Parts: sequence; structure tokens; C-alpha cells
Amino acid sequence: MNNFIKRDDYIRQLLGHKDKPIIKVITGVRRCGKSTLLEIYKRLLLKNGITKKQIIFINFDDILNEELLDYKKLYNFVQSKIIKNKKNYIFFDEIQLVKKFEKTINSLLIKPNIDIYITGSNAYFMSKELATFLSGRYVEINMLPLSFKEYCNARNRSDCIENLYQDYITYSSYPFTLLYNKNKEMIDSYLNGLYNTTMRKDILQKFSIVDNGSLDLVTKFLYSNIGSITSTKKIVNYFNSCGKKIDWKTINKYLNALCLSLLFYRANRYNVRGGLIFRTNEKFYSSDIAIRNIIIRSEYKDEGHIFENIIYLELIRRGYQVYIGQLDNREIDFVAVKGIEILYIQVSASIKDKSTFKREIEPLIKIKNHHPKILLTLDKTTESNFNGIKIKSGLDWLLDI
Repeated sequence: MNNFIKRDDYIRQLLGHKDKPIIKVITGVRRCGKSTLLEIYKRLLLKNGITKKQIIFINFDDILNEELLDYKKLYNFVQSKIIKNKKNYIFFDEIQLVKKFEKTINSLLIKPNIDIYITGSNAYFMSKELATFLSGRYVEINMLPLSFKEYCNARNRSDCIENLYQDYITYSSYPFTLLYNKNKEMIDSYLNGLYNTTMRKDILQKFSIVDNGSLDLVTKFLYSNIGSITSTKKIVNYFNSCGKKIDWKTINKYLNALCLSLLFYRANRYNVRGGLIFRTNEKFYSSDIAIRNIIIRSEYKDEGHIFENIIYLELIRRGYQVYIGQLDNREIDFVAVKGIEILYIQVSASIKDKSTFKREIEPLIKIKNHHPKILLTLDKTTESNFNGIKIKSGLDWLLDI
């Protein structure tokens, strides 16, 4: 396993669901490491006493498995390989390539000695179709590209933390880009190809979108406005300024498609006082900052919103549902909810300026409950406390220090 980047959080999730009679569905943006995760997990099983004969691993992208794209032939093949009186571990990579694959999986799941793991196209797997086909008998493990902590571990933390952070947002969080050793030209070429493939296969084809130009404008608008309140009205006005027209239904279709592809994540507003969730005036965050930067080619780095984007993704990795907090006329960057746990977070690139510190801290002070409140900054700082609010280095928080 030394050849792979450690993805320990995801492995822990898989181990937690191991041998349970549910399908383990691994979703995530293209090339975030789903197939590699399955390989790491397979090797872990072998290391812990599971024999090779107990594992059936099929990658449907491999032409050698082309015959198995027929769901009946796939079922019969797996049936022929199953070892009786022992647990069998079934791995289906890119399962969406098999038409009516759900028939095979549902039939296998009723057998007592089968443990099933699948990955597939995000636009398909994130839709209601999957829940219908698998009758609710599955658990989803949502993968993202490398976290800052995983990135630092892969780089062996040979540089100072601030430099590693700049590398992280410059050269991408996608695992494969590490092989290019900070060669920006090669990394950009790889990311462009990845972006174009995602747009073509997960969005244009899946959602039957024919107006590629309008979709491109919506995408660039979102990339240019990460961390900013977004509405269909704003996007319509943006189109008007570009000399084009678009209706709100088309915009909503594009926004849903971009989020289902996992190029973007959507954060709804949350009323802190009443606990209500609003599905208007949302914010959108990019799954990878480096892709965002090469698509919009902006000289304006927007350090604060980029940092906010990184914190948002980390909260998602840690299993929170993340909202934009609203308290009267004030905004809290994030309300993170996990079960009964609620966490309020403000994010600021710097709080050295007194007026900036006051602006960021005041919304947290006005929250009159006892849930944890944190202010994260890129400033070099040791952890401190202000009126019960924890002030912490954002990079230390990302590394769990």
C-alpha cells in the first residue's frame, strides 16, 4: 500500500460498513481517487486474512470485461466465482456502464455471503435513479479530491505549511497531479482534459444539454463567484451583460447538473434564530481551486473566498451538512450540522486589521446559544479565546492541530 496516497478517513468508513448487508456506493468527482480507494481496500482485506479467491474485482472500463457489460452474463460470472460458506467481496468499478446493473446487484445482495462495493458516474449516482434502483439498501461514501492534510502527507511536509497551502491551491488537490511535481503547464493540461471530460460525459450527455455556450457562461459565473451569494436573477443579469438571454428554468437545470457532476457544491442559507433552511440566494463552491483558476484565468486571486472554499470542502469531508448562516441582517460563513452537533464558523484571510476583526467576530457574539463558535484565519496565530469564541489558524485546523 506504500505506492498509494493514504485516504484513511474513507478506509475507516468502508471498514465501518464491512460485512453489513448493504451496498457500499462510492461517489465523487471524476479522478478523485475512487478506483484507487477500492484497490487500497482490497489490499487491506488481503493483508487481514481474506484470500484472493474471496475477492471479485471488475473494472468495466477495461475492454477485457466487455462481455460482462450484459447484466445477466455479469450475474452468471459472479455466481461462478462465489465461494460457498465464506464471505465474498465484490468490487464493481464504473458499474453504470452495465445496463440494468441494478438487477445484478439486487440479486446478489439477497445472498448471505456477499459484500458489495461499487463506484460509478456521478451524474447517475447522485440522482434519484440510484435510490429507486437499489431500493434504499445502500450507503453512500462521498469522496473528494485530496484534503489539505492528505496533500501534506503525500508531500511528506517537507516545506513550511504556508508554502504547502499555496501549492495546494495552485497545483490542484487531484491525486494524479502530484506525479507532475509542480509542473504547472502539464498539470493545467491534465486538469483541462479532466474538466472537458466531466462537462461532456457527466453534464452535456447525461442531461441532454445542447447549448454548450450558455452552460459555459453559467459555469464561469460560478467559478468567478465562489463564496458569494448567487441567485438566478444575478445570472440572468450576467447573461444580459454578455448580450445573451436565458430563462430561470434553464439556469436551474444547469446549476443542478453542475452540482450532480460534483464540479460544484451548493450551500443553502440557514436561519440561525429559527432553524429554517432557504433555497434561494445560495452559495456555490468549487471541488478544486486549481481547475477554477485555469477556467476563469483571473489575475485577481481572491484569497478570502478561496480560503472559504477550502474550509467548506473540509467540513463536507468531516461529515457535516454545511449551510450559510443568517442572523437578522448578518451572515455567518458556515453553520455545520452533524446529528445534534452544530458548529458556527467564520472564515477570514486576515484579522490583523481591527475593523476586519470586529466585522468577523460580531455575528458570532450575537449567537445566543452554547454551540461551539470558531473564527479561522490564514494569519499565523496561536489558538486563543475571545468571549467564548475560539480563534485559530485555519491551516492548523485543516491539519487537526
